[in-house]
Amino acid sequence: MGTGGRTGTGSTGTGDGGTDDAADNGYVMIGRQPENRRQLVAKASWTVLWLTYMFYAVVDLVSGRHSAAATALGWGGLVAFVVVYLFLLFGPRPRHRVAGRQLGLLAGLYVLAVLMVATLGGPWLTLLVYVSISSAVLLPVKWAARAIPAVAVTALGLGALKGAADSGLLLVVTAILLGGAAMAAVVQMGRTMRELREARATVAHLAANEERLRLARDLHDLLGHSLSLITLKSELAGRMLPDHPEQAARQVADIEQVGRQALVDVREAVSGFRRPTLDGELAGARTALAAAGVTADLGGAAGRHPDLGPDAEGALAWALREAVTNVVRHSGASRCEIALTEAGDELCLTVTDDGRGPEGPHGNGLTGLTERMALADGRLVTGRARGGGFRLRAYVPLSRRMESVS
Repeated sequence: MGTGGRTGTGSTGTGDGGTDDAADNGYVMIGRQPENRRQLVAKASWTVLWLTYMFYAVVDLVSGRHSAAATALGWGGLVAFVVVYLFLLFGPRPRHRVAGRQLGLLAGLYVLAVLMVATLGGPWLTLLVYVSISSAVLLPVKWAARAIPAVAVTALGLGALKGAADSGLLLVVTAILLGGAAMAAVVQMGRTMRELREARATVAHLAANEERLRLARDLHDLLGHSLSLITLKSELAGRMLPDHPEQAARQVADIEQVGRQALVDVREAVSGFRRPTLDGELAGARTALAAAGVTADLGGAAGRHPDLGPDAEGALAWALREAVTNVVRHSGASRCEIALTEAGDELCLTVTDDGRGPEGPHGNGLTGLTERMALADGRLVTGRARGGGFRLRAYVPLSRRMESVS
């Protein structure tokens, strides 16, 4: 939290686009074609690990219990199976639908596995595990929920026909069901995460457009009248200048006053556009903490106080944003409490976590936040929480105090 390993950066949150891009580049989304070299290497590493389960088929081929022709056909079938399986994993595929070519290859993978088990025996039942996992990855959930049990029934029937050992057959059937179900759950979770990221990006885009429209309306309303008045007075001053210089000077003075007021109005509009709100930051804090797996207790934060001025509210909103950012990024906390309480003529925002306590001097984020609080006549107090962790308290004056002082 701005201290040593918890250095506040002064950021106001991570950009969604940046986070998602980093996530997509950092690990391979199951059920998707690799999009860069890092994803290709990561997925290839996991694939090699999965392919070790073909050990039983390889041992069966080198055991010498098959004829030369059967052994040659077995090697050929195994190579064909691996090639089709790898193509399904790494080959191009549509994003939101199942291609007919994929269904054909998956059906071919199933038929080839059945033929290999029927001709070479029980050790080849492990091929059906790959068919089950491929079905979970490639098919929609409703289809996979039917395909995986069908593959398990196939394995059970082939095992009974080939006289496979009961314990080994049960192990293979269990692997088919559990492996397929687990992979289907992971794939569905990945699809849900992608849909949530796309929905969040859409909401952010719509919100940005709405803010642009609001700012455009404000600037139009603020500047339209001022610029029209400046134009008229400029023309009037130009006509008066040769014969009535004193009246022209008064018009120029009016132009200066209108221009200064327009500048003040624009600054206030832009400042209001950039200033965060406490209610908005509380909602964002709840979302950010939940996404980071941190239990959020916002029972003590009721939202905006009726005597809270706009500048003070903006300062508290910045403090809440910085505190939650540090909890999510640096604290390693499992719980975070946020409270808004009155302390005399001040309103106090308290953010407490149960993570790592402060270590060393403040970083840039908390230093900048201290300066921002001072501009709003507030103050910032940070330190170790009771029982460990980190606690941030931000105080701002309420408007009734400002009225009593004046």
